[in-house]
Amino acid sequence: MKIVLRFIKYLAKISLLFLAIAITSCNTLKRVGKNELLITKNNIYANDEKINNEDIESLIVQEPNSTLLGYPLRLNLYNLAKKNPDSSFQNWLHKKENREQKLINLLSKKQVNRLGESFVVKGLSVWLKNIGEAPAILDSLKTKKSLERLSAYYRSKGYFNNNTTFKIDSSKRKQRIKINYNIALGKPFMLDTVTKNISSTVIDSIYKVYETHSFITSGQQFNVGDFNQERERLTSIFRNNGIYNFQESSISYTVATDTAKTDNDQLMNIELNIAGLKIRGDSTVTTSNYNIARYNNINIYTDYLFSDEKKELQSLDYKGYTIYFKEKLKYKPKTLINAIFFKKDSIYRELDKIRTYRQINSLNAFKYPGINIEQNNSTHQLNTDIYLASRPKYALETDLEVTRSNIRTIGIGFGSSLLMRNIFQGAETLSLSANGSFGRLSNSSLASNSFSEIGADINLNFPRIWLPFINTDRIIPNYYLPKTTVTIGTSFQKNIGLDKQTVNSILSYNWKPSDFTQNTLELLNIQYVNNKNENRFFEVYQSSYSQLDEIANNYESELPTTLFNADSSLIIPNGTTGFINAVLNNEIATTTEDKDDVRSIQERQERLTENNLIFASNYTYSKNNKKGIKDNNFYQFRFKLESAGNFLSGLSYLMKFDEKDGKLQAFDLPYSQYIKTELDYVKYWDLNRSNVLAFRSFTGIAIPYGNSDNIPFVRSYFAGGPNDNRAWFPYSLGPGRTNAANDFNEANFKIALNIEYRFPIAGDFNGAIFADAGNIWNVFDNVDDSDATFSGIQSLEDIALGSGFGIRYDATYFIFRVDLGFKTYNPAEITSKRWFRDYNFANSVLQIGINYPF
Repeated sequence: MKIVLRFIKYLAKISLLFLAIAITSCNTLKRVGKNELLITKNNIYANDEKINNEDIESLIVQEPNSTLLGYPLRLNLYNLAKKNPDSSFQNWLHKKENREQKLINLLSKKQVNRLGESFVVKGLSVWLKNIGEAPAILDSLKTKKSLERLSAYYRSKGYFNNNTTFKIDSSKRKQRIKINYNIALGKPFMLDTVTKNISSTVIDSIYKVYETHSFITSGQQFNVGDFNQERERLTSIFRNNGIYNFQESSISYTVATDTAKTDNDQLMNIELNIAGLKIRGDSTVTTSNYNIARYNNINIYTDYLFSDEKKELQSLDYKGYTIYFKEKLKYKPKTLINAIFFKKDSIYRELDKIRTYRQINSLNAFKYPGINIEQNNSTHQLNTDIYLASRPKYALETDLEVTRSNIRTIGIGFGSSLLMRNIFQGAETLSLSANGSFGRLSNSSLASNSFSEIGADINLNFPRIWLPFINTDRIIPNYYLPKTTVTIGTSFQKNIGLDKQTVNSILSYNWKPSDFTQNTLELLNIQYVNNKNENRFFEVYQSSYSQLDEIANNYESELPTTLFNADSSLIIPNGTTGFINAVLNNEIATTTEDKDDVRSIQERQERLTENNLIFASNYTYSKNNKKGIKDNNFYQFRFKLESAGNFLSGLSYLMKFDEKDGKLQAFDLPYSQYIKTELDYVKYWDLNRSNVLAFRSFTGIAIPYGNSDNIPFVRSYFAGGPNDNRAWFPYSLGPGRTNAANDFNEANFKIALNIEYRFPIAGDFNGAIFADAGNIWNVFDNVDDSDATFSGIQSLEDIALGSGFGIRYDATYFIFRVDLGFKTYNPAEITSKRWFRDYNFANSVLQIGINYPF
């Protein structure tokens, strides 16, 4: 709540500042002197061709002021601040005789001094300067430095004879200029012969194996970056082929050329030099040859503190490792050595050391490990000590959250979990968790408009792939960080929908071949959904009730009065059930259209009130190339394939299943059978100056077959919401061109496309402009409504488009987000009124979320 109040406080400040800017028509040149020039843009030209490269543009020392949609917001915020608030206050205080004394008599001397330090007098100006930007005034020294940096950059690319100049382009607007940086590149220098001079025979033999992959080859253009990459490549190769102590500084290059040569003779002869190992003594430096190093003694210290005395520890030899421990070994030896990727007599590989760190950390049983490797220079053998400090056996975690949606006016959720580590001495983790949420519903027709949801889960995690009688180590090696998770959970809902009890049971496997790829296989995903109050369907799904009641009013005279309330509305549930049965059993004469509508309502009722039994298996592959939390130039890809009901269907051939209404039943329930697949792709482009363009595309389809003619509600798709199409509330868009006919609109096919431009505003505030497109449809199921069904390319006309803008507040650990969406293209309207019909603030949709939507 403090974060929300802080956000509102800052939002109020921003609003007042925009108002102040609008009223005062703030002068952009307010802090620019008469003889000074304001830089509005930098242009870079190489051989008269304009350069649009962020790396090259970053070489310019003096950047123009940032703009928001072309407006220098941060500059004008800076200009709103008082130049010297302290002296301005003192001048005001002494401008009138006795003003200071009157204020002292009224407030006190101390309070008057505090007034000078207050937010209104001084703090506001300081805050404005902090979030604003000082004017980018032309500085000739900085301009010359920019030229030097541009020249150095192109020399590193082989243009040693480049010539850089700049020209000031005066604007028609007063005291505003553009700077054009011009680089005449000349002809680049090229590599001619490439030779080598390697002092160590061991290094030379390793080099020959990988020589063909060199970044330095004859005939290519000189580029310092290639030499750096080659140096890093060779260092990695040697350190992963037994050279434990290889020094990158041993690699150097001799370049034989004259950079003053004419354009017709610009070839460079390159010699690769790899010297020996330098050993620094007290006063001298000696050189020796590199040699292959092998592991000798590998010692593992469990639950070890550096204050412990090693002589007091007990030891155990296991498969070439020596394990030290206090009193009793808490971990199975096999678990420990499976996390270590170097063995006795094997050669040193730096990759094995990295994998060991990753695997030990993934066990979640130890703090960050310490690995100490020492080499005996005479025997070239490695003695290794691995220090492991156990995490606490038990850990208790709690959390609290506040939520809001179009269904829930406000909700308060809490959770608590007890974590128990190493329960079977194999670094297994057992988690017992309980959670609940309570709050008030929006526009509820129930007697009580409060809701509650409570649940509990048991989660058991193994740091390996667990399959009885199958050895998976060769297929999924330990450095893939394999995990097996068994989960059993249940939840109970009250006054949410029909009130449900849900039971889940999952057996899943997870492995990561690298930091950028991940595989998840849920071999068993069993879900049982039990609707507790099926008779309350028409109380919850008001649109279905309104439609049924409207039809019933046409036949009220032919129906028993016991079906209706005093106001002629159908009684729930006896009246609604009686009317549906009367129509479908031909007890009253109705039109064909009304009968079809009643049958459709009855089918939806059966679908949403039936209990579900889902036996599914699924596989998910995800990949990304994000290098860090601040990386804004990356992609993410996720593919998921799920199949449900096949196990039970196969089992039905071995044992007799009961059958009801043409569907096989397991445990007295018809089981669901479908296949489902999803493709999700996200791409970020880092533009410049903290501006980011983000794109997402999602496609998902679930096809029922065999024992099912529709998809369970819990496995279907919906559209709208803060992370989807933000111009619609959740479940309120689609299917197809239908006008949100139901309270919770869902379907089994979905397309979603989102694009968002993000930019800084001021301080911790960022803005966004977005466009969201997509919809849901029914396909290959029991829905016959042509408006809700995807029937081919022409159905793409039903893709809805929402657009809008938003503000984000960076609270360091998360992003607090407010978006305002406008219905730009609404397929539910008639063709002539689909574009911009509701494009106004009165029909806009406010979405609140945490973190970015994608």
